[in-house]
Amino acid sequence: MSANARTYEEYQSFRESLNEKILARGTTITKRFFTLDTKAYSDGHLDAKTKELLGLSASMVLRCDDCIAYHIDQCIEHGATDEELFETFDIALIVGGSIVIPHLRRAVAWVDECREHGPKDGGCDES
Repeated sequence: MSANARTYEEYQSFRESLNEKILARGTTITKRFFTLDTKAYSDGHLDAKTKELLGLSASMVLRCDDCIAYHIDQCIEHGATDEELFETFDIALIVGGSIVIPHLRRAVAWVDECREHGPKDGGCDES
């Protein structure tokens, strides 16, 4: 679950509706940042799944639950297994230390939520 203990459906709806508002009203800089973010996670020398796993680890260390939820959705969309997710969690724990543990708990809950809801157009979330 995300930081505000929203349900899976609430998180997805909130994210989608607010992203639409931001992109409709945002400046060129905001829109370019969103585009840059999307492109950074696209296949390149590293595949998209690996990049999302990296994003997940960084989000855990930075302790951003909404980012963790987003990257878990994307990791699963790109075919990440639970074993790959848990190895990524391990890296975050080693880098971030015990302060990451509460976020690990929520991350595991989110993996279960995402798997329970199944793919939505090929994944648990749409970017």
